[in-house]
Amino acid sequence: MKYLDKAGVSKIFIIVFHLVGLVGFLIPQQEAFFLSLVPFHLLLMGAILIVNQKEFNAKLWQGIAAIVVGCFTIEVIGVATGSIFGNYHYGATLGIKLADVPLIIGINWMMLVFSVGAVLKRYFKHLRNLKSLIGASILVFIDILIEPVAMKFDYWNWQDASVPFKNYIAWFIVSFVMLRAYYQFEFRKTNKVAFTLLMSQIIFFIILNLTVV
Repeated sequence: MKYLDKAGVSKIFIIVFHLVGLVGFLIPQQEAFFLSLVPFHLLLMGAILIVNQKEFNAKLWQGIAAIVVGCFTIEVIGVATGSIFGNYHYGATLGIKLADVPLIIGINWMMLVFSVGAVLKRYFKHLRNLKSLIGASILVFIDILIEPVAMKFDYWNWQDASVPFKNYIAWFIVSFVMLRAYYQFEFRKTNKVAFTLLMSQIIFFIILNLTVV
């Protein structure tokens, strides 16, 4: 058997954890248990993504901190005012909250931004605005997939159980700004597991939309 490097092992972990989680969500008797693991799953995936960065320097950590704190702050304002995404509130599934927003939500945003950013970094070499526009469009598509699952499994819930169109506009704007910041920070964007993580999440939510929502 060919020796598996860090990226190879990480890809196996990503795929297996998503498959196991998918099976758990599809079995009603196991649903509550697997929902309790969601914050830990997101934290683990975020850690795997960071560990597989090409190099580590101060700019990388600054980029991570900026996106985590920036997105968490936007969510706090959004939940409190309803003026950004619309009127929504977080349920119990995503775990411990601060100011009514799960602490893990900043990590989740970072994971999405870093995954899409790393996948697109090899294209349109010096066109950061174009890459950010394309990446923001991809993230809106992912949000469209997430929303029905999120409401069913109490990630978050919308007023009148209806996702407002302004949510997708806000997702696009926030995603563009965060991707633009991601490309602005001077660290090597190469990440060998980004595509695997991104596709695992997309497939995970597509299957859930087709089967349980």
